[in-house]
Amino acid sequence: MPNRLPLFPLGSVLFPGLAMPLRVFEDRYRELVEDLLALPADEPRAFGVLGIELGHEVGELSADQLSAVGCVVEITDVQRDEEGGFDLVVTGTGRFQVRELLPPDSAHAYLRAVTDPLPDEVGAGADELCERAIRLFSLYCERLNGIGVVAEPPEEFPAKALQVSYSVSGAMIVDQSDKQALLEAEHAAARLELVCDLLRRENRVLSSLRLLPAGRFLRHEVNLN
Repeated sequence: MPNRLPLFPLGSVLFPGLAMPLRVFEDRYRELVEDLLALPADEPRAFGVLGIELGHEVGELSADQLSAVGCVVEITDVQRDEEGGFDLVVTGTGRFQVRELLPPDSAHAYLRAVTDPLPDEVGAGADELCERAIRLFSLYCERLNGIGVVAEPPEEFPAKALQVSYSVSGAMIVDQSDKQALLEAEHAAARLELVCDLLRRENRVLSSLRLLPAGRFLRHEVNLN
Protein backbone atom coordinates (compact mmCIF):
# COMPACT_ATOMS: atom_id res chain seq x y z
CA MET A 1 0.00 0.00 0.00
CA PRO A 2 1.23 3.55 -0.71
CA ASN A 3 2.42 5.53 2.27
CA ARG A 4 2.99 9.22 2.97
CA LEU A 5 6.56 9.62 4.10
CA PRO A 6 8.52 12.67 5.27
CA LEU A 7 11.67 13.11 3.18
CA PHE A 8 15.22 14.01 4.14
CA PRO A 9 17.13 14.69 0.88
CA LEU A 10 20.79 13.81 1.24
CA GLY A 11 23.89 13.81 -0.92
CA SER A 12 24.57 10.16 -0.15
CA VAL A 13 22.83 6.78 -0.29
CA LEU A 14 21.82 4.62 2.67
CA PHE A 15 20.97 0.92 2.51
CA PRO A 16 18.55 -1.17 4.59
CA GLY A 17 20.14 -2.69 7.68
CA LEU A 18 22.87 -0.05 7.90
CA ALA A 19 23.15 2.86 10.33
CA MET A 20 24.07 6.47 9.60
CA PRO A 21 24.63 9.55 11.80
CA LEU A 22 22.74 12.67 10.72
CA ARG A 23 23.25 16.24 11.87
CA VAL A 24 19.98 18.18 11.64
CA PHE A 25 20.26 21.98 11.77
CA GLU A 26 17.96 23.44 9.06
CA ASP A 27 14.65 24.70 10.41
CA ARG A 28 12.51 22.53 8.14
CA TYR A 29 14.29 19.35 9.16
CA ARG A 30 14.22 20.33 12.81
CA GLU A 31 10.46 20.51 12.31
CA LEU A 32 10.50 17.05 10.73
CA VAL A 33 12.29 15.59 13.75
CA GLU A 34 10.00 17.42 16.17
CA ASP A 35 6.96 16.01 14.37
CA LEU A 36 8.36 12.49 14.61
CA LEU A 37 9.25 12.83 18.28
CA ALA A 38 5.68 13.99 18.97
CA LEU A 39 4.25 10.70 17.65
CA PRO A 40 2.88 8.15 20.13
CA ALA A 41 5.58 5.91 21.57
CA ASP A 42 4.28 2.83 19.73
CA GLU A 43 4.54 4.45 16.28
CA PRO A 44 7.81 4.21 14.31
CA ARG A 45 9.73 7.46 13.97
CA ALA A 46 10.38 6.87 10.30
CA PHE A 47 11.24 9.05 7.33
CA GLY A 48 12.74 8.59 3.90
CA VAL A 49 16.35 9.33 2.97
CA LEU A 50 16.38 10.24 -0.71
CA GLY A 51 19.44 11.05 -2.78
CA ILE A 52 19.97 14.49 -4.27
CA GLU A 53 21.11 14.06 -7.86
CA LEU A 54 24.70 15.19 -8.38
CA GLY A 55 25.14 18.68 -9.76
CA HIS A 56 22.23 20.24 -7.88
CA GLU A 57 22.38 22.55 -4.90
CA VAL A 58 20.45 21.92 -1.71
CA GLY A 59 17.47 24.26 -1.52
CA GLU A 60 14.00 24.11 -2.99
CA LEU A 61 14.23 20.70 -4.62
CA SER A 62 11.98 19.43 -7.40
CA ALA A 63 11.21 15.86 -8.41
CA ASP A 64 13.81 15.85 -11.21
CA GLN A 65 16.52 16.77 -8.70
CA LEU A 66 15.82 13.78 -6.47
CA SER A 67 16.36 10.07 -6.96
CA ALA A 68 13.21 8.02 -7.45
CA VAL A 69 14.23 5.28 -4.99
CA GLY A 70 15.30 5.84 -1.40
CA CYS A 71 15.65 4.12 1.96
CA VAL A 72 13.16 4.25 4.81
CA VAL A 73 14.94 4.89 8.10
CA GLU A 74 13.94 4.86 11.75
CA ILE A 75 15.50 7.04 14.42
CA THR A 76 17.43 4.82 16.82
CA ASP A 77 19.14 7.57 18.82
CA VAL A 78 18.50 11.31 19.16
CA GLN A 79 20.35 14.05 21.00
CA ARG A 80 19.21 17.67 21.04
CA ASP A 81 21.93 20.33 21.06
CA GLU A 82 21.93 23.71 22.77
CA GLU A 83 21.02 25.52 19.53
CA GLY A 84 17.90 23.44 18.89
CA GLY A 85 19.38 21.08 16.32
CA PHE A 86 19.59 17.32 16.55
CA ASP A 87 22.24 14.64 16.28
CA LEU A 88 20.53 11.49 15.07
CA VAL A 89 21.47 7.92 14.43
CA VAL A 90 19.14 6.34 11.91
CA THR A 91 18.93 2.76 10.64
CA GLY A 92 17.64 1.74 7.24
CA THR A 93 14.60 -0.55 7.32
CA GLY A 94 13.56 -0.91 3.69
CA ARG A 95 13.45 0.64 0.23
CA PHE A 96 10.75 2.82 -1.27
CA GLN A 97 9.88 4.37 -4.62
CA VAL A 98 8.41 7.83 -4.93
CA ARG A 99 4.97 7.83 -6.51
CA GLU A 100 4.20 11.53 -5.99
CA LEU A 101 6.24 14.31 -4.46
CA LEU A 102 4.31 16.51 -2.02
CA PRO A 103 5.75 20.03 -1.75
CA PRO A 104 6.01 21.94 1.51
CA ASP A 105 2.78 23.58 2.69
CA SER A 106 1.44 25.56 5.64
CA ALA A 107 1.45 22.44 7.84
CA HIS A 108 4.79 20.97 6.75
CA ALA A 109 7.90 22.97 5.88
CA TYR A 110 9.65 19.84 4.64
CA LEU A 111 9.11 17.64 1.61
CA ARG A 112 6.89 14.58 1.80
CA ALA A 113 6.02 11.95 -0.76
CA VAL A 114 3.44 9.32 -1.53
CA THR A 115 5.63 6.21 -1.73
CA ASP A 116 5.40 2.54 -2.54
CA PRO A 117 7.49 0.01 -0.59
CA LEU A 118 9.87 -2.04 -2.72
CA PRO A 119 10.20 -5.77 -2.05
CA ASP A 120 13.46 -7.34 -0.91
CA GLU A 121 13.71 -10.45 -3.05
CA VAL A 122 16.74 -12.71 -3.26
CA GLY A 123 16.79 -13.69 -6.95
CA ALA A 124 18.29 -16.67 -8.72
CA GLY A 125 21.96 -17.46 -8.16
CA ALA A 126 22.33 -15.11 -5.20
CA ASP A 127 24.33 -17.53 -3.03
CA GLU A 128 27.01 -18.11 -5.69
CA LEU A 129 27.24 -14.39 -6.39
CA CYS A 130 27.46 -13.76 -2.66
CA GLU A 131 30.56 -15.95 -2.33
CA ARG A 132 32.15 -14.18 -5.29
CA ALA A 133 31.36 -10.76 -3.84
CA ILE A 134 32.90 -11.68 -0.49
CA ARG A 135 36.14 -12.83 -2.18
CA LEU A 136 36.35 -9.66 -4.25
CA PHE A 137 35.54 -7.45 -1.28
CA SER A 138 38.27 -9.07 0.81
CA LEU A 139 40.78 -8.35 -2.00
CA TYR A 140 39.40 -4.80 -2.21
CA CYS A 141 40.06 -4.23 1.50
CA GLU A 142 43.56 -5.67 1.14
CA ARG A 143 44.37 -3.27 -1.69
CA LEU A 144 42.87 -0.28 0.13
CA ASN A 145 45.01 -1.05 3.14
CA GLY A 146 47.96 -1.12 0.78
CA ILE A 147 47.44 2.58 -0.03
CA GLY A 148 46.82 3.60 3.57
CA VAL A 149 43.00 3.49 3.68
CA VAL A 150 41.78 1.60 6.75
CA ALA A 151 39.65 -1.27 5.45
CA GLU A 152 39.04 -4.41 7.47
CA PRO A 153 36.62 -7.05 6.21
CA PRO A 154 34.58 -8.62 9.03
CA GLU A 155 35.64 -11.90 10.53
CA GLU A 156 32.16 -13.16 9.72
CA PHE A 157 29.90 -11.80 6.98
CA PRO A 158 26.11 -11.75 7.31
CA ALA A 159 24.54 -15.15 6.78
CA LYS A 160 22.04 -14.13 4.12
CA ALA A 161 22.79 -12.99 0.57
CA LEU A 162 20.39 -10.05 0.88
CA GLN A 163 22.21 -8.66 3.91
CA VAL A 164 25.60 -9.18 2.22
CA SER A 165 24.35 -7.31 -0.85
CA TYR A 166 23.42 -4.30 1.26
CA SER A 167 26.39 -4.31 3.63
CA VAL A 168 29.04 -4.57 0.90
CA SER A 169 27.19 -1.97 -1.19
CA GLY A 170 27.30 0.41 1.73
CA ALA A 171 30.98 -0.22 2.50
CA MET A 172 32.45 0.38 -0.96
CA ILE A 173 33.99 3.76 -1.78
CA VAL A 174 32.30 4.50 -5.10
CA ASP A 175 30.41 7.40 -6.65
CA GLN A 176 26.88 8.22 -5.54
CA SER A 177 25.51 7.20 -8.94
CA ASP A 178 26.99 3.71 -8.42
CA LYS A 179 25.51 3.54 -4.91
CA GLN A 180 22.11 4.59 -6.24
CA ALA A 181 22.24 1.88 -8.91
CA LEU A 182 22.99 -0.67 -6.18
CA LEU A 183 20.05 0.54 -4.09
CA GLU A 184 17.72 0.35 -7.09
CA ALA A 185 18.75 -3.18 -8.12
CA GLU A 186 15.73 -5.43 -8.59
CA HIS A 187 16.84 -8.07 -6.08
CA ALA A 188 19.85 -9.29 -4.13
CA ALA A 189 21.24 -11.34 -7.02
CA ALA A 190 21.18 -8.34 -9.37
CA ARG A 191 22.76 -6.18 -6.68
CA LEU A 192 25.50 -8.72 -6.01
CA GLU A 193 26.23 -9.01 -9.72
CA LEU A 194 26.68 -5.24 -9.87
CA VAL A 195 28.74 -5.35 -6.67
CA CYS A 196 31.09 -7.85 -8.32
CA ASP A 197 31.40 -5.71 -11.45
CA LEU A 198 32.20 -2.62 -9.38
CA LEU A 199 34.68 -4.46 -7.16
CA ARG A 200 36.51 -5.84 -10.18
CA ARG A 201 36.73 -2.30 -11.57
CA GLU A 202 37.92 -0.84 -8.26
CA ASN A 203 40.45 -3.63 -7.75
CA ARG A 204 41.92 -2.91 -11.19
CA VAL A 205 42.21 0.77 -10.29
CA LEU A 206 43.79 0.01 -6.94
CA SER A 207 46.28 -2.40 -8.48
CA SER A 208 47.67 0.44 -10.62
CA LEU A 209 47.16 3.26 -8.14
CA ARG A 210 50.87 4.11 -8.02
CA LEU A 211 50.31 5.63 -11.45
CA LEU A 212 47.00 7.35 -10.62
CA PRO A 213 45.86 10.13 -8.25
CA ALA A 214 44.33 8.76 -5.04
CA GLY A 215 42.25 11.79 -4.06
CA ARG A 216 38.87 10.10 -3.78
CA PHE A 217 40.25 7.45 -1.42
CA LEU A 218 41.81 9.82 1.10
CA ARG A 219 40.31 10.09 4.63
CA HIS A 220 37.90 7.21 4.05
CA GLU A 221 37.40 4.08 6.07
CA VAL A 222 35.58 0.97 4.95
CA ASN A 223 33.39 -0.54 7.65
CA LEU A 224 30.58 -3.07 7.47
CA ASN A 225 29.22 -2.17 10.90
